[in-house]
Amino acid sequence: MSKRTRAGSAPSAPTGFTEFVMGRSGSLFRTAVLLTRDPHSAQDLVQTALTKVWRNWDRVEGEPEAYTRRIILNQFLTDRSRRWTGEHPVEALPDQPVHDRLEQVPDDPARVVTDRETLADAITALPPRQRAVIVLRYFHDLSEAQTAETMRTSTGTVKSQHSKALAALRISEHLESEPAPAATDGKDLS
Repeated sequence: MSKRTRAGSAPSAPTGFTEFVMGRSGSLFRTAVLLTRDPHSAQDLVQTALTKVWRNWDRVEGEPEAYTRRIILNQFLTDRSRRWTGEHPVEALPDQPVHDRLEQVPDDPARVVTDRETLADAITALPPRQRAVIVLRYFHDLSEAQTAETMRTSTGTVKSQHSKALAALRISEHLESEPAPAATDGKDLS
């Protein structure tokens, strides 16, 4: 039979691929959601990655999840625009450091959900490479060396992107404890 399949018949999955997808697609999807912050884009990203893995399944060496995660990351980074959006100037620095606010765990479950959404919004505001470093370092608990290997970059670049991401999160308007006052252009409205 030729490489092309007859109309109506689908090619069979390589040995072990279906089990891999069934067992690890949830984790891959969560990674994609953390990167894209959109479940629909995340599904597209995972599907694109799994299609590439399926085509090359016989050449996948080592851990297929790490290989697939690398494809997801590379696809995410190449799909994003290259313009810089990481710096958000603020009029006044927050009085309380972000880590102090995050350590105060509220008893209210609704507040926990709100805090998680707020943190997710702050991470979404990061540039793609910084967001990728944060997701790999904190969600997947990878070391700097493992993150550098996954991103195919140097450890120094990972450290730099990590530092910039944390600095941006420290001053993120999403993580302010109180809403910023509205600008009045110096006019007293009282």
